[in-house]
Amino acid sequence: MSESRLLSEAAVSAREAEVLALVGERLTNAQIAGRLFISVRTVESHVSSLLRKLDVTDRHALAELATSLDGTTGVAGETVAPIRYARSDDLNIAYQVTGGGDGDLVLVAGFVSHLMLDWTERRHAHFLHRLGTFSRLIRFDKRGTGMSDRPHGLPDIETRMGDVAAVMDAARSEQAVLFGYSEGGPMSILYAASHPERVRGLVIYSSYARRMRAPDYPWGFLPEERARYAAQLEQDWAFEADMRTMCPNADDELARWWGERCRAAASPGAARALIEMASLIDVRDALGAVQAPTLVLHRRDDIDADVEEGRYLAERIPGAQFIELDGADHFIAVDPDQILDPVEDFVRGLGSSDPTESSLTTLLAVQLAESLDPAWVRGIVRDVLEEYKGVPAIADGAMVLATFDGPGRAVRCGRAIADHAARANLHLSVGVHTAEIARRGAHVSGAGVDVAQAVADRAATGEVWLTSTVRDLTADSDLSFEPRVQLDTSSDRRLELVAVRDSGH
Repeated sequence: MSESRLLSEAAVSAREAEVLALVGERLTNAQIAGRLFISVRTVESHVSSLLRKLDVTDRHALAELATSLDGTTGVAGETVAPIRYARSDDLNIAYQVTGGGDGDLVLVAGFVSHLMLDWTERRHAHFLHRLGTFSRLIRFDKRGTGMSDRPHGLPDIETRMGDVAAVMDAARSEQAVLFGYSEGGPMSILYAASHPERVRGLVIYSSYARRMRAPDYPWGFLPEERARYAAQLEQDWAFEADMRTMCPNADDELARWWGERCRAAASPGAARALIEMASLIDVRDALGAVQAPTLVLHRRDDIDADVEEGRYLAERIPGAQFIELDGADHFIAVDPDQILDPVEDFVRGLGSSDPTESSLTTLLAVQLAESLDPAWVRGIVRDVLEEYKGVPAIADGAMVLATFDGPGRAVRCGRAIADHAARANLHLSVGVHTAEIARRGAHVSGAGVDVAQAVADRAATGEVWLTSTVRDLTADSDLSFEPRVQLDTSSDRRLELVAVRDSGH
């Protein structure tokens, strides 16, 4: 039997072949770890796997076998894995699938990424490769960055969340662990809350619920601080920009790669626009709706995101585990195994998930000024709902026309319905609310349904009103609102109601 066939039939992975070759050189586990930039623990795991797969009894026999085999380079094989494109709206989203572990893991990168250049720095390549040793790794460049199409205007978090679904569909991934770091964290949280049936587990590293300061969120930035940062980033984009904030312990090699990758991934103006968009993100109201097992990791002295922001996420995501790591580096390429050791344990420890019965959903309800047949009303707005990807719904005691997995589309749909009704001389008002609701077929239920109907009842004829929950989740969109009144809910919570400005649709 040929050497290549032996390794293939034994299902020896590329990384295991690298370890095997170094075992043949009589290196210790610590020396192998240093050579391959992986942890000693990972080397031990690979050696144990090789003993089992190659049916040898001890390390000496393994070394003897290795002397006749040529090592291969796992990372080299992964860098040439094809870049493919998923269609999301009218854009092409670049994605790449590598690794061969059990189960899928979707990596949602931070500020910018570049699918090819991400492999050209050894420590970052190690981070990606190791993820692929215990998962099928699915990565993508968010719209507007890397190898993906540039959209007209700035995409909000809800639109980018749709890119996750498009990439998972294209990669034929029905369910995956979502791993979001830095700016990728909020989008992963919102997706997990909105699509629990597709998220097996959630990992959040060095992230936050919002970027701007609030009375109950003192770690955020002041508006003037964020504005200065965005302007400075654009001005310094030709250099290593915010490298020392993200990676204070980076060496010259990592710093040069950082700058090259950033400039390839986005232009100076796009970088500033992305920072300004990220400054408006707020997913606080989505945290309680996350159902997937969740691991939150954060470095103690992180300069870009305070460790208290990690604790905030873990305390508000039901059942989340929080691990505080040593260090100040925000970026994942500095000491990647410190991050990956607990991530691997978490992913390998996930069991089968139970079917989900509820999800974070945006509801659109109407209040009719005339006594009209609700079925007739649904009929005349059916085309509007389809355009905005609304799903028709029915609820006891409320005229709920549709549900949406994104609040921005629901608000825009509500505005379109109001305009359509006005042209038809039909007098109605629209209410929009986001909450965790249960759905069985077309029937929806939960306290959020009553809130959505109450908002519609309070809204002025011809207007679209929404709760502060929806307003906060669409803060990074082009929608604008005007304050109205407050609404008392059955949970003794007071929600601020706002109306959509005509210029916002």
